[in-house]
Amino acid sequence: MYIGRFLLVGPGIGAYRVSSRSFPNRRIDDRGEALTVGPTEDAPETDNPYVGYNCLRVVETPDGETAAFGNGSHVDPIAEKLERGYPARDALAASLLALDYEKDDYDTPRIAATISGSSAGNGGEAYVGIVRRDALLVEAVSEPTLVATYEHDRPQAFEFDAESAKAAAREAYDLAFEHAVCAAGVARVGGEFETAIVND
Repeated sequence: MYIGRFLLVGPGIGAYRVSSRSFPNRRIDDRGEALTVGPTEDAPETDNPYVGYNCLRVVETPDGETAAFGNGSHVDPIAEKLERGYPARDALAASLLALDYEKDDYDTPRIAATISGSSAGNGGEAYVGIVRRDALLVEAVSEPTLVATYEHDRPQAFEFDAESAKAAAREAYDLAFEHAVCAAGVARVGGEFETAIVND
């Protein structure tokens, strides 16, 4: 089954996977302040505005660090609102509503999540959101949850057993959904966030 780009999020842990039929020549790079999706050196040129973006950022908030991740340029305003002290729910809702779904041939939804709080698997606060052509949903996450741009375009419980960023990225990449391209993982371990990338 092809479900497009998707993310997995649970308290203290998360992952984002790029799945693509149209633009498979992409990778995720660590730019220091963000993990960034972009074309590989051998990718054909395109003017598609949705091919490259920051997919994951960890920012300082008034309450400590929070990770924000998702499938497009909305990750940046979410992170910036978190830095300014917005509650995670409000940062997600305001940014998803402002940028709306992608204006491509498929009306592709925007998906995003945030993680803050305590160590992985130990009660950290997490939220997940999606804006589709017909809805805007933002929900608190109390168990591992998946949301995708296609098919699974409503947050739903999903088995996700990773306990580190590296394991989260690998687990997301290896899921049997079609057309995997690359993946990023994030986890709060020992009071700090770690990130990881899979570019297979």
